[in-house]
Amino acid sequence: MNATSKFAGFALGLAAVFGIALAIGAAIGPDTEPAAHDSSTHAGGGTTSGGPSHDEYPAGLMATQNGYTLRLDTTQTTAAANVPLRFRILNPAGTPVTRYVRSHDKDLHLIVVRRDMVGFQHVHPTLDQAGTWSVPLDLTRAGDYRVFADFTAEGGDNLTLGADLRVAGTYDAQPLPAAAATSTVGDYTVTLTGAVTPGQAATVTLSVSRDGKPVTDLQPYLGAYGHLVALRAADLGYLHVHPEGHPGDGTTPAGPGITFAVTAPSAGDFRLFLDFQHEGVVHTAEFTVNTAQASTTNPAAHSGHSTTPEPASPGHGH
Repeated sequence: MNATSKFAGFALGLAAVFGIALAIGAAIGPDTEPAAHDSSTHAGGGTTSGGPSHDEYPAGLMATQNGYTLRLDTTQTTAAANVPLRFRILNPAGTPVTRYVRSHDKDLHLIVVRRDMVGFQHVHPTLDQAGTWSVPLDLTRAGDYRVFADFTAEGGDNLTLGADLRVAGTYDAQPLPAAAATSTVGDYTVTLTGAVTPGQAATVTLSVSRDGKPVTDLQPYLGAYGHLVALRAADLGYLHVHPEGHPGDGTTPAGPGITFAVTAPSAGDFRLFLDFQHEGVVHTAEFTVNTAQASTTNPAAHSGHSTTPEPASPGHGH
């Protein structure tokens, strides 16, 4: 992830509205044509001569893009609480990448989620000298997972590559949670306000409260007061952004509101995962958003706490 905002198809960002159109119904699997990269917006894509433009495809649908490949050491494992995942990013010459450009405090961000949107994890693996990344994952629930590696190799563009990981065991497939305006995680409530309509730029605010009181002392997490990942339910197209502003810039408040500019170029269901840190603990609030539903309050569902929404001050988006 760069300091610039990144997402493929559903753009969120504060200082600027990052809009990337997704191709509706486009059937794109791993190792197909790469998406292009926009210098002001991170869609997880890179520029490829003669390839499709960045507004055609979402990120994370390909294992190989711009010559770089996400290679898992194993694509199948058994359900367990602490499953080691090892993988490499191979460069166009087929050699493991060992030098990366740090973005939002990390050289690589790994997002893992089951294909029914259960078991979301945002983790940061460790890299050895040979170019192999490793990290333990909580894979207690069996099923097919999507693994997203978000990185910038030294001298390259920011990319988000995706690969499947099959976890053997009894699969308890879950329906997508219904859209709702609030999400609860522990004693926190996150409220999502603002309309999300396909093809139109809009502002939404995610506001954090605890026991009914606005949280105004959010702590920095990965260089921001909030970190947002959005996935399109139909194909797990990957969208990833940060809020406007950054801690210590003199204008961005530490809550309760974290504001994003949103452009949803296609109708359908999206799942939003907001990471925020308070009192030394990172919490994840989850929402379902239906972009076909135009209302003054944008539906969301899963974890957060109630508060009167207050937008954050302008800054930079991710």
